[in-house]
Parts: sequence; C-alpha cells; structure tokens
Amino acid sequence: MTRTGEPSIAELMAQLAANAAEIAALKAEKEALSQRVVKLEEELALAKLHRFAPRSEKHVDRLFNEAEEAADEDDSGDGDDVVDLPDTGLPAVESAVGKKRGRRPLPEDLPRERVGYDLPDDQKACPCCDSQMHRMGEAVTEQLHIEVKAKVLQNVRFKYACRHCDRTGINTPVVIAPMPTQPLPGSIATASTLAFALVHKYVDGTPLYRVAQTFERAGVPISRGALAHWVIGSSEKHLHRIYDALKLRLRSQPLIHGDETTVQVLKEKDKEATSTSYMWAYRSSEDSDQPIVLLDYQPGRGQVHPQTFLGDYRGILVSDGYTAWRTLHGATHVGCMAHSRRRFVEALKTRKNGGGPPEQALRFFEQLYRIEKQARDKTPDAGETTADCIRRFRQQHSLPVLNALKAWLDAIAPKVVPDTKLGDAVSYTLNQWDYLTRYTSDGRIPIDNNILEREIRVFATGRKSWLFSDTADGAKASAVVYSLMLTCRACGVDPLAWLRYVLTELPQRDERADIVDLLPFNFARTEAA
Repeated sequence: MTRTGEPSIAELMAQLAANAAEIAALKAEKEALSQRVVKLEEELALAKLHRFAPRSEKHVDRLFNEAEEAADEDDSGDGDDVVDLPDTGLPAVESAVGKKRGRRPLPEDLPRERVGYDLPDDQKACPCCDSQMHRMGEAVTEQLHIEVKAKVLQNVRFKYACRHCDRTGINTPVVIAPMPTQPLPGSIATASTLAFALVHKYVDGTPLYRVAQTFERAGVPISRGALAHWVIGSSEKHLHRIYDALKLRLRSQPLIHGDETTVQVLKEKDKEATSTSYMWAYRSSEDSDQPIVLLDYQPGRGQVHPQTFLGDYRGILVSDGYTAWRTLHGATHVGCMAHSRRRFVEALKTRKNGGGPPEQALRFFEQLYRIEKQARDKTPDAGETTADCIRRFRQQHSLPVLNALKAWLDAIAPKVVPDTKLGDAVSYTLNQWDYLTRYTSDGRIPIDNNILEREIRVFATGRKSWLFSDTADGAKASAVVYSLMLTCRACGVDPLAWLRYVLTELPQRDERADIVDLLPFNFARTEAA
C-alpha cells in the first residue's frame, strides 16, 4: 500500500494473478460440469431407451431415418466431422426379397396314419335321381398330431438252472442273463428319459422345477432334486468324456473364438450367493469341418482361466478387448469389429435427433460389412483358395474404408468428451485398431466374434428362466451339457437323438475306449450315410 492509500503495483499484480487463477478454476469447473451434464443426459437417454424402446440394433435404422429428417435442424456443430465415404467400386447390395408367407408342408419323413370319414349309407343316394353313388376319389388334409407318453420298461432277465445238479448236487448253479449297463445304475431313468430331461433344460431353457411339472402331467411325479441328480450324474459319469475329447480337438484347430458371460452360483466355497461367476466360451471357426462349442465354468474372470483351458495354443484367437485373452502370448490375437460398432450404436441412441459422429461411424461399419458379405460370396479364381480370394478382396476394398475410418477417428478424438458413450467408442476403436484390422491380412479370419456371441445367446436365454445354479457341481455339469447341445446345434444334429444314442452307447465302453465316432460331427456324418 502506498502513502496515499492506493494499492501498489505489486499488490495489483498479485490481485490480477489471483483473479486469473480464480477465472481459470471457474472455467475448469464449468468444463467439468458441462461434461458431467453431457454424461448424465446420455445416461437418461439410454435409460429411457432401455425402458421404452426396442432393444434390437435394428432400431438403429429408424434412428438413421430420424437423423436424415432432422439434419437441417441440427445445429450441434457436428457438420465438420462428416466425411464422404471412400468409393469401393462395388455394386450396391440388392435388398433381400421377402419370402412368401404361408403354411409349410409337414415333413415327408413323418409317419402317416389314415383316419377315414365316410358318408352314412342313407346319404350315398344321388340327391338328383336317387341312384346309388360310387366313390370317385378322396379329399385329404393333413394335421400334426403329437402325443407325449410315458411307459415303464420291464427289464426281464431270464434265469437258468441245471435240473440234474438240482437233483443230485449239493449246490445248484443259477445263471441269469446279463443286461446292458445302464447310464445311471440303480436309477429309474433310461437313456431316453435322461435325454428328454436334458434337452428340456439345456435346449428349451426350461428350469428343472418345470421339467418336473412336465413329468407330473405325464403321470410320473419326479422331484426337482432327482432331476438335478440325473443332470449331474449324466455329466460326471458319461458326457464329460465327450467334452474332454472335443476340448482336445478344439485346441488343435487353427482358429478359436473366445468370449465370456456371467452366471450366478448360490452355494460356492468362499463366495457370497450374490457374487458373479463366469462361463468362458470357446468355438471353432464357422467354416470348420469339426464344429465345436465349449463352455467352461469358472468362479472368476482372471487370466488364469483361458490360459489353463487353451494351454500353449499357437493359433488365431478372436476375442473382444478384454485383457485376459491377450495374455495367451503364443496366439495371434484378433479383435471384434462388432464390439466397436456396438459402442457407436449406444452413442447414437443418446442423441436426441440422431446424426452426428455416431451415425458417421456406423456408415463406415455398414460399408465394411457390405464388403465382407460380397467377399464371402465371391468365387475364387482358378488355383486360388477361398481364404486367398477373401484376403485379396479385403485388401482391395476394405483397406481404403479402414484407412478413411482411422483418419476420421484421429480427427475427432481430441474433440469428443472422454467420459461419454461417443468418447468410449472412439477410444476403444483406436486402442484396439491393430487387432480390429488384422482380419484383412488373412482370409480365414472373420471380421467379428458374432458367431460365438450367437451361441452364448442360447445360454443367456436359458439363464433368464433358471436364473442361477444351486451349486458349483451343478454349474460345471451345466457347462458340459450346454457345450454338447451347442455343438450338436452347430453340427446340425438333433440333440435328442444324439443324447439317446450316446447315453445308451457310452456306458458299454471302457473309459479308455475310443469314442471318436460318438462326437457330434461324426455322428452327423454317420446319420447322413
């Protein structure tokens, strides 16, 4: 302070610096609050969509239309981020022609039973001249008739004794005819009954208490506990042998898909009943001549689980960006383009009028998937393998689109708010870029992990019905049976027929016996022959 009471230059400079610091702090606080508002608005928009709107990604098409209609009204300043997609030189994909609707004919291989309906004798006279009419043909309509019947099999084993020894000997030998070893010795369930229960639970997604109700309606009361013992017993005594054989073959395949999903187990050692456990999922490539789908139950999500399951696997591993998969250092890792696309779908849903960067990104993905479809439909040149043909096509048409997408992502990355759906989508795609684009270097590699995600969806649908596993043993048994049912599905094999055959045949074979003929893909070839 000067003698006149005026502040000194030093004091004014200090006050100026303090004001500048306060302004900077307020600006930073305002920016943080603005980002917080954007994030909360996104969460609110997604919450409304999840509650009221269709959850399918097909809903995105409608959002695209809304975005186009509102383009002139949108003043969000996103116009600078819109770029023209590169010309691939490919013809547009024609829209699929809708299938004609109508009742499908009943399968020709179903047995036919004729039920005749004739006129009474007093109605066989001609209404015009009263002469006797003759039969000149028949009108046939077909209906589907299904009966669910239960019956009791009486296993009658004939006994034989020697009359001579009976009269003269001290001991009378008695010989009784043997019967085939049963799947669960001492149980009332035949292989067919076990197959029926397993298919109901693991293919149809029916909880065991409702399977028990099905038996009761058929006049046979079976408790839920007994059904659980049937499931676990079938898995531990027999089906695990098929599972282990499939696991060995899967690990020898050149490409494996990997993913994981949650499951709840109520009674698990050292874990709360509400804690989350996991089903780790593995699948062979879509074009494999040995389709295999395996689930592996584990209490956690650590890297040790895929490492233990796959061992020193040296092939191609397709997965999402979860780091546990990338710890398999001997594998060639490939990302999932669908995971990246899905993040932009979520970002698009948060925008009131659609449009903007999320829609622009989705148009890139749309073009990539259109190219992929045409690549797989293309006929290879003479002397060229299918994989080489696909690789050549991708190099020619997919790479320019990917290069344009990368340049666009690099340009908008500094502009997006990090803690938002769009920020997450951009960050994920850039961080995973090398893995996401690796499919263009090898025609055997798929663009995404969707084939395995479709398999997991079967498990997820069943999980909505039965909600949880009671014990870890039950979860392990479920993993085995689900694996075999999904493998049958991938092989085009009727799971009920396969289970009936396998549960009849396996008990007759020694633990060390060859069971390769029982694997679903070999069973399918045998049935076809």
